[in-house]
Amino acid sequence: MYTRLDNCPLCQSGQIFNQQIIKDYSISQEEFALSECKKCGLIFTNPRPDQDQLGKYYESSQYLSHHDHDNTLIAKVYKRARNYTLKQKLKLANHLNDHQKGRWLDIGCGLGHLLYTAKSDGWNVVGVEPNEQAAIASSNRINQLIYPTLQSSKAEKKYDIITLYHVLEHVYDLNETIDFIKTKIKKKGHIIIAVPNPESWDAQYYKNFWAGYDVPRHLYHFKQDTIHQMAKIHGMKIKEIIPMKLDAFYVSLLSEKYKTGKSNYLKAFQNGLKSNNWAKQNKLNYSSLIYILKK
Repeated sequence: MYTRLDNCPLCQSGQIFNQQIIKDYSISQEEFALSECKKCGLIFTNPRPDQDQLGKYYESSQYLSHHDHDNTLIAKVYKRARNYTLKQKLKLANHLNDHQKGRWLDIGCGLGHLLYTAKSDGWNVVGVEPNEQAAIASSNRINQLIYPTLQSSKAEKKYDIITLYHVLEHVYDLNETIDFIKTKIKKKGHIIIAVPNPESWDAQYYKNFWAGYDVPRHLYHFKQDTIHQMAKIHGMKIKEIIPMKLDAFYVSLLSEKYKTGKSNYLKAFQNGLKSNNWAKQNKLNYSSLIYILKK
């Protein structure tokens, strides 16, 4: 039911140590340990649920990437922020591709909002989503097939843009996923990866209450140096790092609820501001970061 890793999932080093215990506040209320690799710095949930057991940790209306019918205030904040970030994600892809509409693969496409936005703008889109309910919603939204796994999409041609927005931390086979992506990106294409940052101010402030850990759904927790190590291991280069400033507010809102049991909106807003202001002077260590990678 659970698998313990004796080696780092990224660099395969056996030099790992236990870091801290994190509770799954949003769904199961179970506790999970985090391990950290001394060599590449990857933090990972260890032990972790077996792959066939992970699905049950997503079965909640509060998991907003897979459900769109929650109308709590936190959900409304999430949806409003999503509408803004969809425009920013489209703008970024258009810029990277010299405003040419090419082929775009969105891995972990959820309910299909980004696919719909890109397709409406003229992109040829392909989506991958393992959650059956979310995949059906996504398929209905864009009126085309959504693949359940990366391997099931392998017959597709190469892409100009491949996006993993808050997805890489979820994939079970880390190196295999990156290797596959590398084979499917065009020579001049761009891979866009967004992940939470455990070195951010809000992560340090909330500690084990930090919503960015989101165990066990988040199997990995990436520092900036770890992403650089990952790129090096897989023969890629990081072209640019971009902050996701809105994440500090949403993550602080969830973290505040985990820590105090209450939705302290004012405190969460203040901490979101503190996190973003701190990051300006501390190596761009924002709550979440977007990495632009190339082969």
